[in-house]
Amino acid sequence: MRSRAIVVASVLAVALVCGGWFMQAGYGATRATPVSRARLLEDVMRHVENDYVDTLSEANLYRKAVDGLLLELHDPHSVFLPPDRLAKLNESTTGRYAGVGIQMDVRDGWITVVAPLPSTPAQRAGIVTGDRVVEIDGHSTRDWTSDEAVKALRGAPGSVVHIVVERPGTTTRLPFSLTREEIRFHSVQHALMLRDGIGYVDLTIFSENSDQELRTAIDSLRNRGMRALIFDLRGDPGGLLDQGVAVADLFLDPGQKIVSMRGRTHDADRDFVDRLPQSWPQMPIVVLVDSGSASASEIVSGALQDHDRALIVGTTSYGKGSAQSLFSLADSSALKLTTALWYTPSGRSINRARQGADDDADDGQDALRSLGDTARPQFKTDGGRTVLGGGGITPDVAVTDTTEEPAARSLQVAVGKHVAEFRDVLTEEALDFKAKGTVTSPSFTVTPAMRSALYARLRQKNVVIPRAQFDADSTLINRLLGDQIATYVFGPQVAFTRSVGRDPDITAALNLLSKAKTPQELLQSAKR
Repeated sequence: MRSRAIVVASVLAVALVCGGWFMQAGYGATRATPVSRARLLEDVMRHVENDYVDTLSEANLYRKAVDGLLLELHDPHSVFLPPDRLAKLNESTTGRYAGVGIQMDVRDGWITVVAPLPSTPAQRAGIVTGDRVVEIDGHSTRDWTSDEAVKALRGAPGSVVHIVVERPGTTTRLPFSLTREEIRFHSVQHALMLRDGIGYVDLTIFSENSDQELRTAIDSLRNRGMRALIFDLRGDPGGLLDQGVAVADLFLDPGQKIVSMRGRTHDADRDFVDRLPQSWPQMPIVVLVDSGSASASEIVSGALQDHDRALIVGTTSYGKGSAQSLFSLADSSALKLTTALWYTPSGRSINRARQGADDDADDGQDALRSLGDTARPQFKTDGGRTVLGGGGITPDVAVTDTTEEPAARSLQVAVGKHVAEFRDVLTEEALDFKAKGTVTSPSFTVTPAMRSALYARLRQKNVVIPRAQFDADSTLINRLLGDQIATYVFGPQVAFTRSVGRDPDITAALNLLSKAKTPQELLQSAKR
């Protein structure tokens, strides 16, 4: 019991700082001491352990106490990370793991290869897009989840995993023995030239070496004649703070502030300032953001917006204006705790306002609400433009895709609970085209006959959509089926290239950049 009291006291040390007032409520003038608080928690836990209707182990109780303490902070970004979640976090921030290099998804109850990653054991062995992984180390993968397959395929570098695949157009199953090795996930997934000397680069996460990957991609496009850049941060959840600073450093001048951190402790207060001259000072830049752009993505877009270095296009970003520190704990676990708020160079906090202290915040999205623009504080960029604080990074040019929204909503209602079956049928059709070899050009067009075949297969799977609605939504159906065919016949890169032409954000960026030869002209074009 004494050892437990010691642990309780250590746990309460954090509670006394973050939420000690909570346990004082209702006690009038009686002032609780640290000892009485510790005794209170110990008494409650003892009663739960001994008298609660269900049996709970002491270890389980302590874990619930930790989770409850962090939940009461009402901060979705402060969380306890058990070893498995900590490993996933480390993987995302380092971009490295030991495995075979297969990007996969579940289709029709089977693990299906979306793409083998370049220069990995899977690609070298001959695994191709569309392969169905039916066995891993002798175990059938029928009805496995993606997480189960990932766990089975990963392991120590140098170890061997045996898989069996079924391939469209091949009647026999194909066995493969793959030797695991360290796989490097690249944060730059696409770098391509579009039109009028305008290039496109995306960044999917801020992990180790993201700044170097981005510099290499931009230099490569510059060597191919790129004069202007679309920098896509949509859906980028952030990552390493130092990489956010390093990426912003690529586009700003020495001495320009990138971001400021302010916390309770002296160590949490830091100002990050650009150190190196930018390599492409006269290159016009459009940065794309959306509601999935968070944290380091917002640091970069906010810094470039405040210094009038880039035009921000898209929809308002997520609004995560806080920074977290990672503290190692026992049993290879960790505490990810918010230790500071950060501010853009103009002094903006872009943190979204909370609707209420008791909002559920499983991932933070539901607990955060935007303030109306009229209530949001206003700031000025270096050039005197007005920008808003609170509620995320507001784009300079807002883009809303209204072309397919009504069709998408009506199709979603028609499909109802059969979303998984609908997706499976799209993939089955794509794999049939791969097996038959009838689609030979990446610029193929989805024909009425292809749509009719899809409709027939949907009915076979009991996904019943009124034919009149199916035909009315033909543009959307063509896109969905075309994307699947392009992915499984030609690969994800071809599918992405096909999608660029109909992307409203990219279209808006292209129109803006085609009229601008300098960063200054780009900013002026947005005012017209």
